[in-house]
Amino acid sequence: METEERIVASPEDVSGKPETPLLDQLEQGPWPSFVKEIKSAAQASEMPADLLGQVELSYKQKKGHWKHGGIVSVRGYGGGVIGRYSDEPEQFPKVSQFHTIRVNQPSGWFYSSQALRTLCDIWERHGSGLTNMHGATGDIVLMGATTAELEPTFNELTAAGFDLGGSGSAMRTPSCCVGEGRCEWSCYDTMKLCNDLTQQYQDEIHRPPFPYKFKIKMSGCPNDCVAAAARSDLAIIGTWKDSIQQDDAAVAQHAAEGVDIQKDVCDRCPTHAMDWDGQHLTIRNEDCVRCMHCINVLHKALRPGKEQGAVILVGAKAPIIQGALLASVLIPFVPKEELHETVTELVSRIWDFWGEYGKNRERVGELIQRVGLPAFLDGIGLDPVPEMVAAPRDNPYIYAHETGGEK
Repeated sequence: METEERIVASPEDVSGKPETPLLDQLEQGPWPSFVKEIKSAAQASEMPADLLGQVELSYKQKKGHWKHGGIVSVRGYGGGVIGRYSDEPEQFPKVSQFHTIRVNQPSGWFYSSQALRTLCDIWERHGSGLTNMHGATGDIVLMGATTAELEPTFNELTAAGFDLGGSGSAMRTPSCCVGEGRCEWSCYDTMKLCNDLTQQYQDEIHRPPFPYKFKIKMSGCPNDCVAAAARSDLAIIGTWKDSIQQDDAAVAQHAAEGVDIQKDVCDRCPTHAMDWDGQHLTIRNEDCVRCMHCINVLHKALRPGKEQGAVILVGAKAPIIQGALLASVLIPFVPKEELHETVTELVSRIWDFWGEYGKNRERVGELIQRVGLPAFLDGIGLDPVPEMVAAPRDNPYIYAHETGGEK
């Protein structure tokens, strides 16, 4: 019965290509479809055609047919290639091996057209031709290679100036927003810091040394365009320490152009730190929490302050082993001139503590949850500060006191 179902699940038409009635439905909606792109790639390679057949079978049987093969290495590297095998190799021989290669992206995802052509040419020679621009960590993802083609692909990539990214229990490829390259609100040079950290931590990226993965993401302002606060173990998010820069004439221009400053700005300020009397906008900067809403709306009139740097947060992750975690503040403000030195020193302390006390496949945020923030701070040598408190305590019968002192 199972064999009959397999045959029905992926019949072939006279051209030798599998029929995919379930996947075909995904091409009918208003949004771009991955099915259309795989079909396009199948015109030049047999591997995407078998991929369509296997995915169609998965949709029909409501179960996946990939076996995760762990890390498949290239010479000298323990990470960067994700092993993937079909559990239906007889039925879909062209995807019996379908490894994924992570390629370290340029900071801010800036490419020349020639670089993109070079990447695509290499991949069409050695793999399926399917790419993901970009993976969740930021890498260029090349999907679908046999084991025999991994080393030749790697050699051509390195000759063209590209390197593999991180995978497995390693430091994953650092990523950042475009920062000062394109954004006037960036409070530090994200691309420089991203490149510097990538170069500094080559061993940790390519040779997995940790209990589990470790991600660093950098955003130039609190808009957090790379979602560092939700998706990285160490988030470096640009901010400012002084007052928002304000141009009253430009505020008046926004109002004249139809912006309802009271409704669209003041009423939506999370701490109600702004007042509008119809003529002048007043900001109580001591109440500002740097959410960027007012700056986003009044983009001609308001700018981040001049005393710029970044806040460093720790412990975010997606829900894999346990539930999702958002990052918590670790250092409230670091001047941008001191960021590289501070981050590298902090990372070294975190890795030492995590390596000593972390369990297998336990992210840093989960370690902090297990041992408690006080023990973590003591282990990495940081003093607690009020900004680390996620919410005020709600139990009035718990009292804080210094060791040896009175309550």
